[in-house]
Amino acid sequence: MSARGPVLFLCPHNAAKSVLAVAEFDRLAQQRGLSLRADSAGTDPEAAPSPAVVAALCADGIDVADHRPRRVTLEDLTAADRIITLGCDIGALAPPEASIVSWDDVPPVSRDLEGARRAIRQHVEQLVTELAAEQGQTGSDAGEGR
Repeated sequence: MSARGPVLFLCPHNAAKSVLAVAEFDRLAQQRGLSLRADSAGTDPEAAPSPAVVAALCADGIDVADHRPRRVTLEDLTAADRIITLGCDIGALAPPEASIVSWDDVPPVSRDLEGARRAIRQHVEQLVTELAAEQGQTGSDAGEGR
């Protein structure tokens, strides 16, 4: 079973947590040879991504300097296979059939960047494993035949 759309990561400003989550998700999906996609948005977007997040990801070889935070739309929510919220409430904007999961245990990036990264990494590893299983792949054969 393949996902009908991307995993959508949402945080209030689309400048820190959701940016980290997409970067981690894309990295892990690529490592496992999975054709999974991720996107991000915010409920009250900032003008630019967090400089600390940009620097941390750059140190890992991931360039997000050109990321432009944007406001989540109904179209984003409708197209997403999974919606992951990181400290924001999408309230009535969410379609009734939407699959929404809240990762409320991720600390604020402004107070604990490394703690936030660890928590996001753990959640993303579990999510990618779950999505791979839905696609009929395991960690050992996910890269074969793709």
